Amino acid sequence: MAEAAPQSPDASGAYDEGSAFFAIGDIEGAVKAYRRSVALDPNFFDGWHALGMALLKSGEVKEAIGCGLQATTLCPNDLLAWTALSQMYVQDGQIAQAEDAKGRARILSLGGKVVRDGD
Repeated sequence: MAEAAPQSPDASGAYDEGSAFFAIGDIEGAVKAYRRSVALDPNFFDGWHALGMALLKSGEVKEAIGCGLQATTLCPNDLLAWTALSQMYVQDGQIAQAEDAKGRARILSLGGKVVRDGD
């Protein structure tokens, strides 16, 4: 039996492991590593974004949306995060929410800033 690869003790290392799994098509391995990255650092934007995309690819759309929302909360002016969230909403059939996220991405693509409710 093969020995498991050692796990990185930090969020960035876990994220890198997840990206390596994702690159070879091991989505389950990627999800596990990305989950570890956000458990180690709940404010790790890249971890939340990547976890959401991996979950979307695995068909876990509702959970992917939660990760996408966390990513946009952490970095509300990230164009890619809003674009990904829009895709997640489309996959879930939430067209109004998808259009809202797409609109925010469009504002950012034109050089604007997203103003969150309550800010």
